[in-house]
Amino acid sequence: MAVVESKAITTCKLLIDGKWTEVKTNEFTKVTNPSTGEIIAQTPMCGAKEVDLAVQSAERAFPAWAETPIVERTRVMFKFKALLEKNYDDIAKLVSREHGKTIAEAKASVFRGMEVVEFALGIPSLIMGECMENIATNVDCETMRHPLGVCVGITPFNFPAMVPLWMYPIALTCGNTFVLKPSEKVPLTAMFIAELLLEAGLPAGVFNIVHGGKESVDALLTHPKVKAISFVGSTPIAKYIYEVGTAHGKRVQSAGGAKNHIIIMPDADMDQTVQALQASAFGCAGERCMAGSLAVPVGSAADEVMERLVESSKKMKVGPTHEGGSYDMGPLVTKDHLTKVKSIIEKGAAEGADLVLDGRKIEVKEAPNGFYLGPTIFDKVKPGTTLVKEEIFGPVLSVVRVNSVDEAIELGNACPFGNGAVIFTNSGHAAREFKHRFNAGMIGINVGVPAPMAWFPFTGWNNSFYGDLHIQGRESIQFYTQQKMTMTRWFGASKGSTFKDPIWKGKNQ
Repeated sequence: MAVVESKAITTCKLLIDGKWTEVKTNEFTKVTNPSTGEIIAQTPMCGAKEVDLAVQSAERAFPAWAETPIVERTRVMFKFKALLEKNYDDIAKLVSREHGKTIAEAKASVFRGMEVVEFALGIPSLIMGECMENIATNVDCETMRHPLGVCVGITPFNFPAMVPLWMYPIALTCGNTFVLKPSEKVPLTAMFIAELLLEAGLPAGVFNIVHGGKESVDALLTHPKVKAISFVGSTPIAKYIYEVGTAHGKRVQSAGGAKNHIIIMPDADMDQTVQALQASAFGCAGERCMAGSLAVPVGSAADEVMERLVESSKKMKVGPTHEGGSYDMGPLVTKDHLTKVKSIIEKGAAEGADLVLDGRKIEVKEAPNGFYLGPTIFDKVKPGTTLVKEEIFGPVLSVVRVNSVDEAIELGNACPFGNGAVIFTNSGHAAREFKHRFNAGMIGINVGVPAPMAWFPFTGWNNSFYGDLHIQGRESIQFYTQQKMTMTRWFGASKGSTFKDPIWKGKNQ
């Protein structure tokens, strides 16, 4: 079992060599149900010793797994996909319980993770190499892709199922072994899904789980047997992961934070725009790197957008999500994170922005100990202030009014992040200018959250990504494999050949 029961709460275990293993430590992080504030588990803070056990397990398993025919590796993923579908509702409920997403949001996130598994099922055709005859006289050339070895995933709290599934299905199908360090705040979903991997027939040691904080992360970044590291989290940590990992010879893809701009032109369909803006800003309680946290209405669009948006957002129902219900938004993940977001709201108001909807006033009587914050909207925010510069990671929308699309693009291009950006318009010219000139990796045109499907890469730019090959899509296959090129030349029949000379003798013999 993934957790060990105690009188008070459950203690998470490590997965090493296909077995759940207890950790001897006195240092733990509490796992809470954010809807109620109740402690539901504790995560052991592992160190270099436990990390080494997991990595050594993965290294021992690598040779046999890499030599396993790719069709057999893919069959394991087919069984895994079927088990994910069978346990779909239970996984979503667990996501909601330990993170706070609504059931609808949790299901959507699990489904997006399952799409990556579906993409991995096509790897036998996507991983094939290339060949060409006679690149020179009697010389043939071919390329093949080989797995790297032990790969690592370090994942955030905001998508306990989806983000890990961005990584290891592709890495494993390509022939690598894997060590996952899920967020210590939300370890339960990742552990439950790991049990499904084992049930699907994945050999012992091919997939491992280790827990912890900075000490375990540093041990993974510097371990000599680790070949590649995938990370999703905040920008300061993403930069740190990239710098330390690459300094120790690892391949690194490190996705960071964001400040995604949503430009609204006067000719936009306002019904669709307000609906999409509200979902983008307040979906998943704003705890996602693709949240639309900065609205930029142009000219006359501002007053209409603000009037409709504030009125609509006031009607959003916020409440406990762990038992379902028809709520539009759940709690933030921890009490500490709630306190942090509230402090940024206070700072934004102190810097002169108009707080037109204050989510701090919300009361959830049915769950008074949960970590709740209602939709919060600032209007007439000034460029250069905290609300414009910092990623808040909560249900807080800042509105900066501008006079032209050029001014909106200039505002966005001054942002140090570069994950996503969106424009709402019926003007092909404005959309083309935006698409061509905006300095971000994922662009939406009349799309509130331009997060790509599994077969396209998650292409953050600037301080939103560190590395060369992005997560998801064909780039992920390139990241988890290395190419070998072979040039071949033969000089005729070998000695002792039974073939008759007139057939095989040539000018080069």
